[in-house]
Parts: sequence; C-alpha cells; structure tokens
Amino acid sequence: METATGPTFRDATDADVGTLVALIESAYRGDASRAGWTTEADILEGQRTDPEGVRAVIGSADSRLLTVECDGRVVACCQLEHRGDHAYFGMFAVSPGLQGAGLGKAIIAEAERRARRTWGVREMRMTVISVRDDLIAWYERRGYRRTGRMSPFPYGDERFGIPRRDDLQFELLVKELTDGPADPATR
Repeated sequence: METATGPTFRDATDADVGTLVALIESAYRGDASRAGWTTEADILEGQRTDPEGVRAVIGSADSRLLTVECDGRVVACCQLEHRGDHAYFGMFAVSPGLQGAGLGKAIIAEAERRARRTWGVREMRMTVISVRDDLIAWYERRGYRRTGRMSPFPYGDERFGIPRRDDLQFELLVKELTDGPADPATR
C-alpha cells in the first residue's frame, strides 16, 4: 500500500460513527463494494450495519472498534471484543480501493497483538458466512482454522441485510494466539 505515512491505529469515538458506517457499507454492499474483493453484493442486499450497531460496539466496556487511518483519513476498521478466555474479531472493513495491498494483513496482526496484550487471551474467534470461500481461504492463510461449527444467518432481520439466497449460515473460525507474551499490567 502506498501512502505518505503508514497506517495508524486508534479506538473509534462517537464522532467516527458516520464515517465508519459508510466505510463498512462500501466494503461489503452495493456497486461500490465491487471495486474490492470482499463484496457481499451477490449474496446480500440492504445494509451491513447501521449507526446504532457501530455506536453499540464503541460504547461497550468489553469491546472496541479499532480505526485505521492513512494520511489522515479513515481507511479501515475492525471490532475486538473480550469474551472471557478469547477475543472476537468482527466488523472488519478495508476501503475497496485499498484491498489487496497488504493493509488487511497488517490490521489483523495488530488486532491479534492488541487482544493478547490488552486481555491476555490466547485465542481469536470470528464468524464468516460459510459460502464466502475466498474470504475463508484468506483467513486460513493468516492461521485461522475452520471448525465446522455453524450458526444460522438471521433471516428476516434486515439489520444484517436482505439475503439473495437461502443457504446462508455462519461458520466459526479460530486461531491460537501464541506470538509474544501478554502484558500482565493490562490483564
């Protein structure tokens, strides 16, 4: 990725909500998402998230929305949530024009580092729509493994989109986080 400055990471604030909703929507839904490879436009219509959902992640004591900036503009984000003995990774979005240049790899590595350091967890979990073979393969190359454990897609709840097919479900992916010790001061 070519930028004058490398990516900087910070926790999102309420002032970021509009920008983050637009970013997440652009990475996954509608024609704009087709500029990148993470589009879900062929399997889901409607919204991916809304201001209330983003605000809830920002405001939760056990969660943070990591915001990524390059050259002073928000270009990516991901959710990290502390869930007891593991962390959950979600709401991951990279601006479509910057996808495929290595930024996603850097973000997920930083998210894993922060989860280990902040919460002392040794496992990251996420759910991915099971028909997203290209996306699952990308996560597998980052060390995540498929579990075969499925959960239903929330059909009928348009907050998660309007399905264009009837076979959607989420698969749980997991990764052991063993690189580097956790900082005991932040446990």
